[in-house]
Amino acid sequence: QVQLIESGGGLVQPGGSLRLSCAASGLSVRNNAMGWFRQAPGKEREIVAALSRAGGITDYADAVKGRFTIFRDNANNMVYLQMISLKPEDTAVYYCAARSGYKLGARTGDVDYWGQGTQVTVSS
Repeated sequence: QVQLIESGGGLVQPGGSLRLSCAASGLSVRNNAMGWFRQAPGKEREIVAALSRAGGITDYADAVKGRFTIFRDNANNMVYLQMISLKPEDTAVYYCAARSGYKLGARTGDVDYWGQGTQVTVSS
């Protein structure tokens, strides 16, 4: 049984930083395309960052380029999203996602597995 368990969300002031963690079981983060999506109230779920299978090619939404970094720890089967210079518009529930293909794109229908989500709130 595949499980993706996110942690690390919380309340942070604008300009602050957070690191989200995704602990995977039942699949290898190295052998799957991994990513982070987010969903704000009243909006559709959107991709934030993606990491290709094995090769480590990364893609980022324009809104987060230069501020967010996705990376994985193969030894511990973890995926992370380091977020800096956070803005109020980054407020959302963040979801870890996995796809058995080479790359993970923006289509939520291509995701094979989802985590339960972790809330990130950026507010003063």
